[in-house]
Amino acid sequence: MKILIANRGEIALRIIRACKELDYESVAVYSDADQDSLHVKFADEAVRIGPNPSNLSYLKIPTIISAAEITNADAIHPGYGFLSENAEFGEICEACNIKFIGPSPATIRKMGNKSLAKETMVKAGVPVIPGSDGVLKDEEHALKIAKEIGFPVIIKASSGGGGRGMRIVRSQKDVNSAFAMARAEAVAAFGDPALYMEKFVENPRHIEVQLLGDIHGNIIHLGERECSIQRRHQKLIEESPSPVISEELRKKIGDAAVKGAKAVGYYSAGTMEFLLDKDNNFYFMEMNTRVQVEHPVTEMVTNVDVVKSQIMIAAGAKISDKVQGYKLRGHSIECRINAENPFKNFMPTPGKITSYHAPGGLGVRVDTHAYAGYNVPPYYDSMIAKLITWGKNREEAIVRMRRSLSEFTIEGISTTIPFHERMMRNEDFISGNFDTGFLERNDIMKD
Repeated sequence: MKILIANRGEIALRIIRACKELDYESVAVYSDADQDSLHVKFADEAVRIGPNPSNLSYLKIPTIISAAEITNADAIHPGYGFLSENAEFGEICEACNIKFIGPSPATIRKMGNKSLAKETMVKAGVPVIPGSDGVLKDEEHALKIAKEIGFPVIIKASSGGGGRGMRIVRSQKDVNSAFAMARAEAVAAFGDPALYMEKFVENPRHIEVQLLGDIHGNIIHLGERECSIQRRHQKLIEESPSPVISEELRKKIGDAAVKGAKAVGYYSAGTMEFLLDKDNNFYFMEMNTRVQVEHPVTEMVTNVDVVKSQIMIAAGAKISDKVQGYKLRGHSIECRINAENPFKNFMPTPGKITSYHAPGGLGVRVDTHAYAGYNVPPYYDSMIAKLITWGKNREEAIVRMRRSLSEFTIEGISTTIPFHERMMRNEDFISGNFDTGFLERNDIMKD
């Protein structure tokens, strides 16, 4: 089998590695800005797909399909971001007899629409946050729903994610302006003005469950990930398992995720995301119908290769008994290393890496496309590496992360390594006393 990877950077390299271990050929695609990226160097073939802007390269469906056809690729892996949750792209792949490595386009479409996804989970019996039944008609409708469920509420874009098209509303007088701003942002970001409303859960934890489903009807979960250390709804640190999830709660939230996935006939790798309140009540938030940035922490504690499993499922394989019989072992933490200056409000810092040295040793993994001499382009996401550590318990994983961060050398540009070094010595983080609002309340870089 030959697989074209419709993505870039570290995730493209991660998929190429999985292809090599499965003895499949790989095809990289690249924009002008990425011609010297490692994914281009390590793939069996590489095809230029356009100039720097993503809408002229990585988001340009006809060009990517052409690249697959001229290289005789049998399948396309979309990675995460870009076209990974684009149902139309999946349909076009099918029409061109190219296997889309992901769930069905119908499932992507259903779970990509947040209000429709919520309705589906309600019918499946998965706990959801109280809110509007479907899309908000207008400001008057928004005010009516807000009064019914009680303030504070949050208005969200039905399409998309990443914190865009979202507004928290704490009083009746702010409903109209919040509705207008959320709608304008939703149109600009996703081309869809549809909005819905939910009760705003104060200071929740962000818990997500890794799922694997095959085309034979088998669906399992691989435990949960804690993703509460966020800045402006963007995750910075993830870990598995969560420091606050008991075995009993793990079973409940895992069973709910599987139930929700079965309700939409899910296959491939995917993630069900939940909010967990202070009383351990959990509520469905959304489903990501793709592989996640933070999948390595799950791999480290389950010894299951999520990307290889995803590819094998697309080839028609059943989830093996070995994978289904996994056991959680130890603890894993991931720090996202971004080309940003944490001392200057996380300002992006594209440019040339003049010196690079990655940490190593027992229980240390680095997923990256960076190297000495690499130019970090300003056109895409700022993440340049993921540093993952494993330990027999959470304490050892943190200590190992501290040591690894101290070894990680990236010069020529600023990175978020200093932020992560401070977090790994923060008493609240070490004790597990945090939630999604932690960084809003604590200026880690203040000194």
